[in-house]
Amino acid sequence: MARDERDLLELLKTELDFIEKGGYGRSVRTPWKETSPFRDSLTCVNYALPEKAHPCAECHLIDYVPDEKRAELVPCHFIPLTEKGETVEDLDMQGNQAKMEEALKDWMRRKIAELEAARVT
Repeated sequence: MARDERDLLELLKTELDFIEKGGYGRSVRTPWKETSPFRDSLTCVNYALPEKAHPCAECHLIDYVPDEKRAELVPCHFIPLTEKGETVEDLDMQGNQAKMEEALKDWMRRKIAELEAARVT
């Protein structure tokens, strides 16, 4: 199985920038369609593809998904984002977009810092 060859650090920085600039609000082109964190961004190996052409196992984010959730339809929605273990799935069910985006930004900042620190050593 081919692995996503894009640089994870750059992907997370791009994703963070995307969210900080308004991110997952409704699209002007398709306001009736909800956007999905990670799935509707450049981070996703299937971004802009009409269907899921690549298995999620090829994505860098799969390493952050608990083993028991890797078979889910959108496994990246089960990445624990907060200290309480809340995921995109959990936060989406609460219906609080702002809280979800803050959790995503905090998680990405932590992962970016970890990756940068690992590259320095």
